[in-house]
Amino acid sequence: MAIDTLNEPVFNRDTVFRNVRRRIWITVGAPLAILTYLTYTWFAFNVPNLLAKAQPERAAILATDSVAYKVYVTKFLRRDIMEVAIEGERRATYSQEDLPEWVEVDGTDAVIDLGEGYGVTIVGKVMEFTVPGYGTIKVTATNSGVKTELPSGQVPDWLKDNPKKLDARPTLDRRVQVTRTKIEVHNYFGGWENFWFPFHSELHGMSFSQLWAIALSNERLDQNRSNMSLIMHDFLENPDWQHGEVFVALFETIMMAVLGTITAALFGLPLAFLAARNFTPSRFLRFGTRRLFDFLRGIDMLIWSLIFIRAFGLGPLTGALAIAFTDTGSLGKLFSEALENIDNKQVEGVRATGASQIQRYRFGVIPQILPVFVSQVLYYLESNTRSATVIGALGAGGIGLMLVETMKTSRDWENTSYIIILTIVVVIVMDQTSSWLRRKLIEGR
Repeated sequence: MAIDTLNEPVFNRDTVFRNVRRRIWITVGAPLAILTYLTYTWFAFNVPNLLAKAQPERAAILATDSVAYKVYVTKFLRRDIMEVAIEGERRATYSQEDLPEWVEVDGTDAVIDLGEGYGVTIVGKVMEFTVPGYGTIKVTATNSGVKTELPSGQVPDWLKDNPKKLDARPTLDRRVQVTRTKIEVHNYFGGWENFWFPFHSELHGMSFSQLWAIALSNERLDQNRSNMSLIMHDFLENPDWQHGEVFVALFETIMMAVLGTITAALFGLPLAFLAARNFTPSRFLRFGTRRLFDFLRGIDMLIWSLIFIRAFGLGPLTGALAIAFTDTGSLGKLFSEALENIDNKQVEGVRATGASQIQRYRFGVIPQILPVFVSQVLYYLESNTRSATVIGALGAGGIGLMLVETMKTSRDWENTSYIIILTIVVVIVMDQTSSWLRRKLIEGR
């Protein structure tokens, strides 16, 4: 019986080995190249040194401060006085008749209950700190520093003892510090202190129902203004949170984004016609317009803001100009590409009616690029709301500048969290608003 060998595949040994080697290089060489690159960046960026210098415990403290506040119980040894204050602020100091229930003050001595078995006793210049599972730490303030008596055994990591100062923090929400001049106890509580009204305001500590009743009452707390006006004044003029100034700064940030984006769209659209091949026959003019777009968007928005700060000084106008210059290049390029992709049949149909060139653009071109125009402008408006915050941090004003100011000190991390949350809320609102406008203008819904 004859065997048909015409349809049998012909194997080439060299070809098979070549394919196998190629696959080995792809499956083995590519991961090795990636691993080599990551190893290089690990040492090029000095990651081991950064990790060695990292302070995760400080990050935990700052995170705690952003969502909680602490009450200071402080004895000033030189003046022999005892003070209880929120965040150690003089304008948030408790009176002797209105102390927190966990603090008992007898003259210049105090007994402090920190909860869960933790307690502090202050008598004269001696402080005793009781820590469950460890014992009692006794510290005496002297003219040259502190004298410490610790329980027997190994000194825990949360306790830092030296002849000048004792610092004990067994938990994130409890801390004791003793120096030769003062004894200080920190007790943490969740929430933001004095967020609604100042500590010494008549409205401080009132519930929403109480505030509502006062707002509707005819009996005025302040004879010079209505109760509703008093409530709004004390809230907006809160010196700790500066709600009024924060809202004004947010408005400035939104105005920077809106003004910059609209200006970029108004300048970018006519320039896009000059850069489109099917609308501008002159190569020289097209080339010059496209290079202008490259120049405007090639320089980062932050660089433009620094240039305008030197030219015009600090202020929201600087941020709006930086956004306008950068986005004119970006939107102009996008619009020119959209113009080059339009359907000329629609334009020819409008021309057949005897329409002028402006009318051909209005009824034959604009309707085709309108979806791209609207969607891109609205997207850049959302993005520029975030960018305006960064630009403001460089000195253009707005909420970004206030954010940087609160981050300069470790005492205002709750204010930093407040501003960040408000910024996120504004971005969400802008996103929802732009989505609604996009549906109305493009989809007709």
